[in-house]
Amino acid sequence: MTDKKIAYIEAANHIIVSLGLPRAQHNERSALSLLALLNLTPGKPWAKAEYPLIGITPIMDWAREHYGKEYAPNTRETFRRQTMHQFCDAGVALYNPDKPDRPVNSPKAVYQIEPATLQLLHTFGTPQWHTKLTAYLAERETLVAKYAKEREHNRIPVEIAPGKEITLSPGTHSELIRAIIKDFAPSFAPGSVLVYAGDTGDKWGYFNAALLAELGVNVDSHGKMPDVVLHFTKNKWLLLVEAVTSHGPVDGKRHAELAKLFAGSKAGLVYVTAFPNRSIMGRYLGEIAWETEVWVADAPSHLIHFNGIRFLGPYTI
Repeated sequence: MTDKKIAYIEAANHIIVSLGLPRAQHNERSALSLLALLNLTPGKPWAKAEYPLIGITPIMDWAREHYGKEYAPNTRETFRRQTMHQFCDAGVALYNPDKPDRPVNSPKAVYQIEPATLQLLHTFGTPQWHTKLTAYLAERETLVAKYAKEREHNRIPVEIAPGKEITLSPGTHSELIRAIIKDFAPSFAPGSVLVYAGDTGDKWGYFNAALLAELGVNVDSHGKMPDVVLHFTKNKWLLLVEAVTSHGPVDGKRHAELAKLFAGSKAGLVYVTAFPNRSIMGRYLGEIAWETEVWVADAPSHLIHFNGIRFLGPYTI
């Protein structure tokens, strides 16, 4: 790496420190992410910094092309969770400013430098920098609160019990989870209690770990949990529901994973795959495991059963 490239990375790190970001973001990865947000190639003046819309993989590609820094594909989540998430929380970058309701896990997700931050960085290296930085930092708390409020406004409300509501990240996946709770549960598991509802974001969702433990299931992490878990108390069943918008259904492999995760359950296990419509269901028909159920949100009063001796219920071998 040339001296010029090193100097730009060091400058970007200096800015990250000056903006008050946590120590965990004081590194080369975050510096290169900031430079990519500005499309600041080596030799380009800070006054000429730009504001492209750019995703995580393009940021990594940009770092390789312009600064010769190669990152393994499996570090994509590190960029998202350990750099860009903090940039957005600090109001340094905006998330999906072109389409705020884009799903969190969408491959089209993009980031953009926040306008006031861009104006500030245009002065980096000039006599105006420290004065502008002081004024910028004085207003940051207000702007961060504003952007947090906007993000919250775009979240999807889901009523999980009378008078009790959670919110999920925007997008079709969360819309389907809401339909499972609002339409599927009352029709096919009336009176059921929500145990778990996943979210594509970094937090929120809903998880009643105590109830699940009472039913004999203890999980250290819900990374492999189904999207929705319902306790059908009347029949003493646990309904494990996968919401499919872009990833696969309860196929043989997923069935085995869930069976292992819920092996200690005192309640019978029912496996359900939910689709937003029949068109998406059609893509996965050949993968759906036998002895499971399929529900489609655009035909909510119907349930499709894949073989077996009964319509809806747990199976024991």
